[in-house]
Amino acid sequence: MKTSQFLPLAALLCAALVLGACASKKDQFAGIDGDFVGGVPLPDRQDGAAFLGGNVNRGQFTAVQFGFDRFEVSASEMPKVQAVAEAMRGSGNDLIIAGFTDERGTAEYNRGLGERRALAVRESLIAQGISGGRIQTVSFGAEMPADPGSNEAAWALNRRAEFGIIR
Repeated sequence: MKTSQFLPLAALLCAALVLGACASKKDQFAGIDGDFVGGVPLPDRQDGAAFLGGNVNRGQFTAVQFGFDRFEVSASEMPKVQAVAEAMRGSGNDLIIAGFTDERGTAEYNRGLGERRALAVRESLIAQGISGGRIQTVSFGAEMPADPGSNEAAWALNRRAEFGIIR
């Protein structure tokens, strides 16, 4: 066989590899339509509901803090989650949880870690009896630091999940 006969086969093989890599990568990330977290589907985004939007009340609840490179809600932070759950039980409002990180790490890693933090808080609220359909998540990664410093005290403040009540 001539080299020119192998070109179409090689092109087809390359296309299959690229498409296969894209398809497998899609399943690795949270926040994609149709995702399930702990068996509970992530809700569709509400039209006009953005964490930084004018129809979202931020700062009503204390942020949940996380350890370095961690996304589990610690026992010491659970009272914060419980306070949000209690408020949601007495309200018909929905919630957006925003995950944040400190400045260390790549932008991609920090966005993923921020999303895992927001999802961990969401799971904790679901465990408290709040419907998963009422809770949206978003990650800002290292964007919007609570403290712009570059030291351990600032980094500790920036490793957080914040709550926004949708009005």
